[in-house]
Amino acid sequence: MSRRADFLAANRGRRAPMPGFVLLVREREDGDPAMRLGITVTKKIGGAVVRNRMKRRFRALAREILPEQGFAGADHILIGRAGGIERDFPALKAEFSKALAKLRR
Repeated sequence: MSRRADFLAANRGRRAPMPGFVLLVREREDGDPAMRLGITVTKKIGGAVVRNRMKRRFRALAREILPEQGFAGADHILIGRAGGIERDFPALKAEFSKALAKLRR
């Protein structure tokens, strides 16, 4: 996702805060079963190198977990938090699965 309006619309959806990120999920209700991903990492987290590294990690998480556990026809937004860059990848993966399970209830 790249349009600001999509990110603002997703902000009105369900959210699951975790130590390394916040996950927002919003059903699009447009009949398209595709899952879309949006990633936001602000300058508060760090410089460009740190932000890009965090975005790469989020993309890798999404590639592994969203096809099996994601919501069909929904927008998934990952917002990076300061603690997310220090967390190891298996911990982020477990948190992402936990956040999706929390939102599924």
